[in-house]
Amino acid sequence: MRDMESTGGRPVALITGASSGFGLLTAIALAQEGYHVIATMRDMGKQDKLLSMAGEKAVLDRIEVMEMDFTREEQVDLAIGETVGRWGRIDVLVNNAGYAVMGVVEEIPVKDWHAQFATNFFGTVAVTKAVLPHMRRQAQGKIINISSGAGIIGFSNTGPYSASKFAVEGFSEALRLELLAFNIAVVLVQPGTYNTGIAEKHDYHQAPDSPYAKMTDAFNRFNKKSEDNAPDPIHVARTIVKIVKARHPKLRYTCGSDAKLIAIMKRWLPWSLIEWMLRKILH
Repeated sequence: MRDMESTGGRPVALITGASSGFGLLTAIALAQEGYHVIATMRDMGKQDKLLSMAGEKAVLDRIEVMEMDFTREEQVDLAIGETVGRWGRIDVLVNNAGYAVMGVVEEIPVKDWHAQFATNFFGTVAVTKAVLPHMRRQAQGKIINISSGAGIIGFSNTGPYSASKFAVEGFSEALRLELLAFNIAVVLVQPGTYNTGIAEKHDYHQAPDSPYAKMTDAFNRFNKKSEDNAPDPIHVARTIVKIVKARHPKLRYTCGSDAKLIAIMKRWLPWSLIEWMLRKILH
């Protein structure tokens, strides 16, 4: 098995969903910090943006694109095995890949709930399980799971997405406690709304003549306005770099003023007041 000399002394980071958004920016940011980055994506046809930016930032030699459909366990095992076989280690895992199923609970088919969890939750579990034996043997590592402000409070019209992120939260808490003895840190990043273009990937559901139409339309208008005015997602990538460099990172890092406000509301306000406020804003 190779050691860090195989990467020129550089530690190795593996990122899921690296073709755009937080994943792409994190791949660039970690490469700039000296990491050899394995940037995985389901569709290799979407690698051009990442490679173009890596060239502009002069880190192309530190980024390796690898195909991985994390909903297929055999492909996950193959990708992780190839990474460790070639480079001897994985020091950082960033579970970033995901999308959002949007709409009210009653109008979203069960199959779409399954698809949401297959990507956002079970994909995260599969990649983590494949990486863990190697990190344990190293007796060190960091696993960073990308959650969401919707993983703090479950908003109307985000039922499947919020549920999948709540699952990631619980999974990460349990995993962190299990891995403390092995010098492996598990960390949650909870971004609010950022200008990543993810809204174009949302899977929207609304029935014709829906009794929820007024509420859904109000939510969608609010959501679009938030996304149109959202801050630069580089802040999230820089937060991940901060976590990677920290000797003892916290369990949770909340990014963005909206997500921080949500966290404060959840911690300090009674649910009845939260309910009243969200009905005023989103309904």
